[in-house]
Amino acid sequence: MEVQQFHYDNKIVKNFLYATMLWGVVGMLVGLLLAFMFLFPNLTDGISWLSFGRLRPLHTNAVIFAFVGNAIFAGVYYSSQRLLKARMFSDALSKINFWGWQLIIVGAAITLPLGYTTSKEYAELEWPFDIAIAVVWVVFGWNLIGTILKRRQRHLYVAIWFYIATFVTVAVLHIFNSLEVPVSAFKSYSVYAGVQDALVQWWYGHNAVAFFLTTPFLGLMYYFVPKAANRPVYSYRLSIIHFWSLIFIYIWAGPHHLLYTALPEWAQNLGVAFSVMLLMPSWGGMINGLLTLRGAWDKVRTDPVLKFMVVAITGYGMATFEGPMLSLKNVNAIGHFTDWIIAHVHVGALAWNGFLTFGMIYYLVPRLFKTKLYSVGLANLHFWIGTLGIIMYALPLYVAGFTQASMWKQFNPDGTLTYGNFLETVTEIMPMYWMRAIGGTLFLTGMIILIYNVIVTALNGSKVEDELAEAPALPNVSKHRTAGEGWHTWLERKPIKLTIGATIAILIGGIVQIVPTIMVESNIPTISSVQPYTPLELEGRDIYIREGCVGCHSQMIRPFRSEVERYGEYSKAGEYVYDHPFLWGSKRTGPDLHRIGGKYSDNWHLNHMYDPQSTSSGSIMPAYQWLIRNELDKSNTETKMEAMVTLGVPYTDEDIANAQQAMLEQGTQIEKNLYTDPDFAETYEADKAAGGEDFVEMRNREIVALIAYLQRLGTDIKVETAQN
Repeated sequence: MEVQQFHYDNKIVKNFLYATMLWGVVGMLVGLLLAFMFLFPNLTDGISWLSFGRLRPLHTNAVIFAFVGNAIFAGVYYSSQRLLKARMFSDALSKINFWGWQLIIVGAAITLPLGYTTSKEYAELEWPFDIAIAVVWVVFGWNLIGTILKRRQRHLYVAIWFYIATFVTVAVLHIFNSLEVPVSAFKSYSVYAGVQDALVQWWYGHNAVAFFLTTPFLGLMYYFVPKAANRPVYSYRLSIIHFWSLIFIYIWAGPHHLLYTALPEWAQNLGVAFSVMLLMPSWGGMINGLLTLRGAWDKVRTDPVLKFMVVAITGYGMATFEGPMLSLKNVNAIGHFTDWIIAHVHVGALAWNGFLTFGMIYYLVPRLFKTKLYSVGLANLHFWIGTLGIIMYALPLYVAGFTQASMWKQFNPDGTLTYGNFLETVTEIMPMYWMRAIGGTLFLTGMIILIYNVIVTALNGSKVEDELAEAPALPNVSKHRTAGEGWHTWLERKPIKLTIGATIAILIGGIVQIVPTIMVESNIPTISSVQPYTPLELEGRDIYIREGCVGCHSQMIRPFRSEVERYGEYSKAGEYVYDHPFLWGSKRTGPDLHRIGGKYSDNWHLNHMYDPQSTSSGSIMPAYQWLIRNELDKSNTETKMEAMVTLGVPYTDEDIANAQQAMLEQGTQIEKNLYTDPDFAETYEADKAAGGEDFVEMRNREIVALIAYLQRLGTDIKVETAQN
């Protein structure tokens, strides 16, 4: 049999590892800054691009797509070459993949703090970046599949199955969730509205966790754990069951993020059923990973690589038990919108993704540089500091979540809310936020130790970018199943058929859930009194999106006695038919705003944005003083309305033609309302006298548009008065 020599491309692996560590520090630093902003809300006072609402999506994008994303590429490029016994299909595609991904990350780091955001969870980047992500992702898939087709290994190992499913599913999720109508270079509106947008977003959002943060890491687990332990995978059959059941079931579970909302009941129940079933394949994978270490526990005690991987797999098991549990309606009623969800997410992110990445880095760096790890002691120190950091981060947030849920739902004997003021809950959980910040500091400290260890290891090693390897050429094999060959063994040497099978498995759930919700209009009953936003309200809504208000405030009152008493009449699906995108939110750091319209005066809203503590003692909301100073940009209002018309919003030609006049009239009325406050009148008149030609009338400032939007919320239907 002919033996062929070739070279593995180690340079691309090293580049992705460097990027992983760089962006890991950046993403964690931003996260730590956000944690301290809960404790010191005025920490970045007056700096719009460092405000909480703008930095929060930067943090999530940096840790998910920059830190974890680069780790995925590093692990896939390293393991695929060795599993397939072939150099990557194209060095040029590898470079495009690397530099294209880094440019997208840099673009995100610039545009998100500037307020260019769609506001959709894990999909905040605007339309030019969505196109770039799709292109770079296709380049990655092209390179992977090309390598598979030129492989020298007959059968595809289990890790490759997970890589294939990741490529296909992320492409489908990203493209369908990112369908939008551009308005300008960095502004677009989702083609979906309200309930439909919520379903598509969480079909994407849940499965971004599933197929970006889970399936590729399971592939990495199946490669690196056996390699580090020098043991075979515990069960090949369990791997097959794990793979197919996981990718089929996962795609159905998205609606569990929308329980007790305005989403149709059938979709909610479908999400619950499949979420509960998801426990079985998830734990099957965890068991397969942990039992692979049977007979290697002595090595686990001394090898930091295996320590990180054991905790990572355990964290995966904990998170994938908690997910199905949180999808049960009675549990979800307690946990949703609370810090419990933040704890749950970070157990997965810090333990599963973070620790598996750290273990992979400690495994790869000595091999890539042909030397020993500089310090096993420092790696072990990193492990213990990181583990303590996870515990100190997560446990206090579980306590905070249970505290929030309990306080929000308590009633006095006379039927009134025991804690009618939302801020009473915030005050109660501040000690937990201190502990979260300490835990985050520890985790970041561990990351810095890793970087130091890696740098010294690299300096002590040698530069080997093209590693010589050899393997027999792939023999010609029958296209059909041979005698005694199992169906899956046959499928493992048919990558195209395996890819098609995986695609069908993930499409079924999405089609069953999304098509009826989008295509059948009767699933979303309309309400005749619900009208489109006025031009000024539309501009105010865009400011609300730009400032990231949805990161702390929900716009979804669930049909619970406590929520109706606190916020007003529960939310109806028909109220959101003109909302592109939806803004239901997923966390209540502040109260729900769906019925905020008419509840407070225009002056209250002005003062609240200028100095939140002046209207709400004990508030941890930062000030948004630039909104009071900034002139409202009205140059694109008509274009925005025209885009909305293409999406089915019934603006008339007359509405669009008169947009500027309508904004002036509504703004003038709000300005007049503000004059009822003597302090405002005195200060404003003094500013006007001193402003000269550059003075901007209050009616033309951003704050007035935001007030117009807030005062509109929830007023299209008759609502009951709420306590808070």
